[in-house]
Amino acid sequence: LSGADETIGFDKNPLSFLFSKKINHQVGSPVVAHEIDRNMELVKNFTNDTVFKPRLYPSPADYNSVNDLSLKNFITISPASVWFTKQFPEQQWISLVNTLPSDLQIYLLGGAGDAALCEAICNGSSRPDIKMLAGKMSFLQSAALMSYAKMNYVNDSAPMHFCSAMNAPVTAVYCSTIPGFGFGPLSDIRFIVQKKEPLYCRPCGLHGHAACPQSHFKCAKDILTTQLTDTLSRPVHPEKI
Repeated sequence: LSGADETIGFDKNPLSFLFSKKINHQVGSPVVAHEIDRNMELVKNFTNDTVFKPRLYPSPADYNSVNDLSLKNFITISPASVWFTKQFPEQQWISLVNTLPSDLQIYLLGGAGDAALCEAICNGSSRPDIKMLAGKMSFLQSAALMSYAKMNYVNDSAPMHFCSAMNAPVTAVYCSTIPGFGFGPLSDIRFIVQKKEPLYCRPCGLHGHAACPQSHFKCAKDILTTQLTDTLSRPVHPEKI
């Protein structure tokens, strides 16, 4: 409709029959590529092969707003996800909080809709120094804070991509989904935590479900707390995505 001489898009787009150039969009096996690379295929024929990481740009005011919070050695946890099967369970987040070194300040991040979960984690933990910041900071303020953290613990969800765009250290917990879909973390310091043994039903979908289709949710419940805490002391040699 734009009247452009050339229109380019992915072949899976329902309007792909209108494109003058269609690009194959394949998620997962047998081709494992990151979504960044897949998107770059759309423009490669008139640019070049250079791939740039996503970027976020908090303002000086955003950074100033988190100055006091970043004075201590701290980690952040973003415990929520839109999808139940992509969200590490509440009790396992509490186990992580109770196991983390006592000299680390802990901040819980998220939107206003995540506040109840964050409050439940705070109330269920034995840590007096945990702070619930969900719904109290803007998106870019949270991103700025993540950039100063010793580690950011996230699900396979939006906060993981915030870390990528800030090049902030990240430990991404994968439950029902897998890094092989091509949406994994891109930070220089990145770790992926998932169930160690293969599971017959995993992955059960590209985006997640409102409940475990098999009713056992082993892809999350079988992940050990030590798998998460180990990333704090591991050498800076991220897992291959």
